[in-house]
Amino acid sequence: MAQQHAARTLSIKGPDGQVMTREDLPPPGIRRWVTRRKAQVVAAVRGGLLSKNEACERYALSEEELAGWSRLYDEFGTKGLRTTRLQQYRAN
Repeated sequence: MAQQHAARTLSIKGPDGQVMTREDLPPPGIRRWVTRRKAQVVAAVRGGLLSKNEACERYALSEEELAGWSRLYDEFGTKGLRTTRLQQYRAN
């Protein structure tokens, strides 16, 4: 079976400004989502390292969760991805 819409980009500029490749991504099955890891996944999808489907499958995320991370990143930067701040930001 062929992969659907497989990402083709080899490297991108990561959320910290450094070059990021697929090897720099959080490992599949991650359970502790710190701000940095969320930002890496958002950057990987936006930059083409991973498709949205690949990211959701690799990290067991819903499309809504990934979209929420992306929206919070756009609105508040990496600080918006802090789990302790999610309720506060979502209330606005």
